[in-house]
Amino acid sequence: MESMSDQDIASEWETDTTNRYEIPLGSDIDEAVTYDTTPGNVGNGSPMQSNDYSDGHLCDIDEFSSSGNSRSCGEQKITLDLPNRFLNREISWLSFAMRLLDLSSDSNLPLLERAKFLGIFSTGLDEFLQVRLAGIKEQIVAKARVTSPDGMHAEEQLDAIRDMVRICTIRANKIFAEEIHPALAENGIRIANYDQLSSEHKAHLYSIFSEEIFPVLTPLAVDPGHPFPYISNLSLNIAVFVVDRFNGERRFARVKVPVPLLKRYVYMSEENIFVPLEQVISAHLDDLFPHMDVEGAYMFRVIRNADLDFDEDEADDLLEAIELELRRRRFGRAVCIEVQEDMPQDAREVLLTELELDARDCYEYESQLDFSSLWMLYEMDRPDLKYPDWTPVTTLDLTGLGEEQTDIFSLLQHNDILVHHPYESFSSSIEAFISQAADDKDVLAIKQTLYRTSGDALFVSSLSRAVESGKQVAALVELKARFDEGKNIAWAKQLERAGVHVVYGLVGLKTHSKTVLVVRKEHDKLNRYVHIGTGNYNSKTARTYEDIGLLSSSPDLGADLTDLFNYLTGFSKTSKTRSLILAPENLRNFLLSKIEEQALVGEDGEIIIKVNGLTDPQIIDSLYKASQRGVKILLIVRGICSLRPKVDGLSENITVRSTVGRFLEHSRIYRFGKSKADPHDSLELTLAERLKVSMGKISDRSYLKDSEGFTPAEHGIKYPGYLDSSVDPGAEYFIGSADLMERNLDRRIEAVVPIKDRYLCARLEGILQICLLDDMFSWELKADATWERVASDKAISSQEIFMQVATYHAGKYHKSEDRI
Repeated sequence: MESMSDQDIASEWETDTTNRYEIPLGSDIDEAVTYDTTPGNVGNGSPMQSNDYSDGHLCDIDEFSSSGNSRSCGEQKITLDLPNRFLNREISWLSFAMRLLDLSSDSNLPLLERAKFLGIFSTGLDEFLQVRLAGIKEQIVAKARVTSPDGMHAEEQLDAIRDMVRICTIRANKIFAEEIHPALAENGIRIANYDQLSSEHKAHLYSIFSEEIFPVLTPLAVDPGHPFPYISNLSLNIAVFVVDRFNGERRFARVKVPVPLLKRYVYMSEENIFVPLEQVISAHLDDLFPHMDVEGAYMFRVIRNADLDFDEDEADDLLEAIELELRRRRFGRAVCIEVQEDMPQDAREVLLTELELDARDCYEYESQLDFSSLWMLYEMDRPDLKYPDWTPVTTLDLTGLGEEQTDIFSLLQHNDILVHHPYESFSSSIEAFISQAADDKDVLAIKQTLYRTSGDALFVSSLSRAVESGKQVAALVELKARFDEGKNIAWAKQLERAGVHVVYGLVGLKTHSKTVLVVRKEHDKLNRYVHIGTGNYNSKTARTYEDIGLLSSSPDLGADLTDLFNYLTGFSKTSKTRSLILAPENLRNFLLSKIEEQALVGEDGEIIIKVNGLTDPQIIDSLYKASQRGVKILLIVRGICSLRPKVDGLSENITVRSTVGRFLEHSRIYRFGKSKADPHDSLELTLAERLKVSMGKISDRSYLKDSEGFTPAEHGIKYPGYLDSSVDPGAEYFIGSADLMERNLDRRIEAVVPIKDRYLCARLEGILQICLLDDMFSWELKADATWERVASDKAISSQEIFMQVATYHAGKYHKSEDRI
């Protein structure tokens, strides 16, 4: 899902007294899918069936009672020694997918943004099926009798996933067919069925078919002389039944729709009509099967296992091994199929039999298959149907004291700098840092990790220039970045051709840290400059992902990164770090110790954590124990969360929120202890001055257009963005690349850095507090595993606030003089 962008949430979940939630499947419809969310059951998503996936029984919410350190549901209890204290990881992700569908169903959002969100959902679901569902099935094939932390066997998880995926696909169908499709037509964007077109339009399409489509089609028959063809992963196909006019034999054939070789929609610009490519092909199948009668044509897709599977220990060349696995990926075992709703049973049986799938692995689509094609519509020049453009600003921390050309190294000699993307520019900060290093005659070496990058990445050209000028340049390119393996192989080869020392990662570990080290000679002394961030070195996602990065000249951090890169590129072992916290060496124990410190403080303790995923059982149990000691714990978890909050005697002091807005929340921030920060008086006045400016182009929120101005305090907002350096922050702050998941803590190279500058601590505190105050695009996780939208009492959108604060601080609040 690291391809998502621009998200907002607006959906009401209604509940009755039996704690059974009904999720609306579309606007103005009578039916809804009812699914059980009672504690002890599958949790957030399994439809109600005769079989119960838990070891207990269904119960109503009012059956709960407080009993010591447990919460009971009839005979079911939730305690530190029972698996039902965890929520299922797979179902939790599918619940996040449901939140994405809420975005696409929100009529308050711009129409093309809604269409894009449906495309994001479709792409994310494809990846989930290719990896997570495939993994569950592999466990079953291997007869592995392992259980997930929540106590479910693979077979139980498979049943729950199948049911939840069916709910998601039904709802996605209805949103497209009943909401987005007609709304597009009302706005002059018509996705037309071929049968509805005029004879003139059909004649025009036939000429396009004959000249541009027909030559690239390859019909594949199935008969004794032609075995069932291989259906490649995620390909869009047409299952065709034809009857031979001479002998009356009925035969089956497959036609692959040539996407992405050709665009998914045939666009007729004069009428602004989009016609699905598969419908144009289906309408002219007679040209593909002469002397035969076409009895029926039906769309289908095959989703296959796409997870790489190779033994790194046996691979002499990691690059060669991954290239081989990429070629094998398209031949992975079939996981499920998606079919057109009207596909007859005999056609389905042919596909299921040949692909060795169960009938429950077949998902129907009423309108069209694969909504990721809606990105093509989003690319249209229709600004009236999208969010207004946002241009990231350059913070004054990176413009010095007004000089035309910023010397980043000079600035870092005085202060650390924190950048908050996409509100603050990625190009004028991180890219500029590496570009200046490449061109600076005093820089001797540049070292960088690359997990995912983009086609317009300036890092590649900057590193290449550095090599040409005689600098030592090393790049660790992580080849195992899922679904970006091919791109990363291409980058690695390009960098090698430029003379960069390229390392492909470590055996058994993914390098997920976001780090840069620059070594510079200054006055006969070597100084080191670093960047440590939460997001990838990817200029494309930096415009849509919310991330935080630290630029510093700290000697300790420089020494730690030197050791880290020596470990990554050579045979050295990581030594005890001075400041940096690394996984898998010590990050887990470090986090556990920090949680334990707060637990010892008891009711005076406080923890705030912002991450993308929380699934690690040991971390979750540690948070439970801290909660039992009275520690206030606030968690902002965008996606998967296996912790069950608000359980009496276990987690009643834990609150879990998920914020999903215009930008993808992606930063990881850890705060331990209570903050002593208070908003600076003058800051509050200047913030009010800025926010009273009309935000009409961004939002129609009336409070932001108040002619009397917007005062943060009136809405409970405290944004301690800039404090006097004498103010003790009171708490410890950390940022980094690691989520709280087993893979991050045990199987990846992750880097987390303490933020010690009090000014920067205040900035982080402000970011956390604004996120927690968001009541426009935030949901809260309940003890029964359901997500409930936070009531919009004050109508605060954190991301809108961040955009306005960034604009104000870049243009009016000159803080550099205060810090130097």
